[in-house]
Amino acid sequence: MKKKLIVPLALIVFTMAFTSFTVWFLMKQDKPKIMIVAQRLDIEYWKIFKSGAEKALQDFNIDGKVIAPESIYPISNQPNMLKKVLTQHPDALIVAPVDEEVTIPVLMEYKKKNIPVLLVSRDIEWEYKTAFIGPDHYALGEMSGKLLGSMLQPEDQVAIIFGVADDQAMIDRTNGAKKVLENIGIEVVAERSGYDHLANPTPVMGSILQSYPNIKGVIATSDRLALEALGTLEKEGVKIPVIGTDGIIKMIEIVGEEKVEATIAQNPYDMGYLSVVQAQKAIEGDSTEKIVDSGIDILTGDNAQDKLNFLKKLLR
Repeated sequence: MKKKLIVPLALIVFTMAFTSFTVWFLMKQDKPKIMIVAQRLDIEYWKIFKSGAEKALQDFNIDGKVIAPESIYPISNQPNMLKKVLTQHPDALIVAPVDEEVTIPVLMEYKKKNIPVLLVSRDIEWEYKTAFIGPDHYALGEMSGKLLGSMLQPEDQVAIIFGVADDQAMIDRTNGAKKVLENIGIEVVAERSGYDHLANPTPVMGSILQSYPNIKGVIATSDRLALEALGTLEKEGVKIPVIGTDGIIKMIEIVGEEKVEATIAQNPYDMGYLSVVQAQKAIEGDSTEKIVDSGIDILTGDNAQDKLNFLKKLLR
C-alpha cells in the first residue's frame, strides 16, 4: 500500500515544481528590461543615483541593472560599454553621457533598433532622445550665486572652482552663478578647474588664496571640489562660505555642524528613480515628458539632518 503511494507523490511534487518554474520563467520573460549606464559608481553621488534607480526597478517589477565603466577616462570606455549593452537587447536605455561627441554615434545604433534612450544628469544636443531627467544646471548655478550673495556684500571678491572644463553642466552652473553675482556687484576674481585629467579633485584653493588673499567666498560646481576647498581653507585658518552643489553626506554633515551656513543639493536618488519611471512609460508606449526636472534644494542647519538621515539609511 505504501509503495503504491510513492510514485504518485513524486509525480505530484515534480509537477508542482515544474509548474512553478514555468510560471516564474514566463513572468521573467514578460518583464521589461531597462539598462542604466552611469558615468561612474565609485563616488557617493552616483551610488545615491544607483539606489534610486534600483528602488524603481524593484517597485515596478522591471528587469534591469545599473552599471558604469571602471573609469571615466579614456572617454571611449562608456561608448564601448554601450555597445556591449546593445547586444543584450534592452527595451530601453538610460545613460548619463560622459562625452557628447563619442556617445551620440553609439546612441544612433539604439535609435535604429527603436530602443528608447533617456539621458540623466547631463543633457546633450541629440534630437532623438526620449527624455532628459536631471536638474536645470543653469538654474542650479543661479541658485548657488544667490545663496552665496546673500552671505556677502557688494564689491566682495569670490572664486568659482569648476570641474571638467568642457562639461556643459559645469559650464552652465558657472555661467548661472556668475550672472547672479555680477548683477549684485560681487566680483568673480578667479575661475579655476579643480579636476585633474582623471576627473578627480586636485588642490587649487591654495593658489587662489595666494593670488586673492581678500577673497570672501567660493562656489564649487561639485561637492568634491567644495570639500577640497574647505580642507585648504581650514588648514590656512580662513573661514569663508563655500557653496557646493550635490548634497553628499560629508557636505551635509559640515552644514549640520555649522561649519558652513548652507549649501545646494541635487537629488540624484530622485533622478535615478524618475528615469526608470519615464523609461517604463516609453516602453509601454505612453507619452513621456521631454524634460523631467529632478529638483534642487537649499540645505541649512534646519533641514540638513533629515537629508542626512535619509542618505545614511540609503547607503548603509
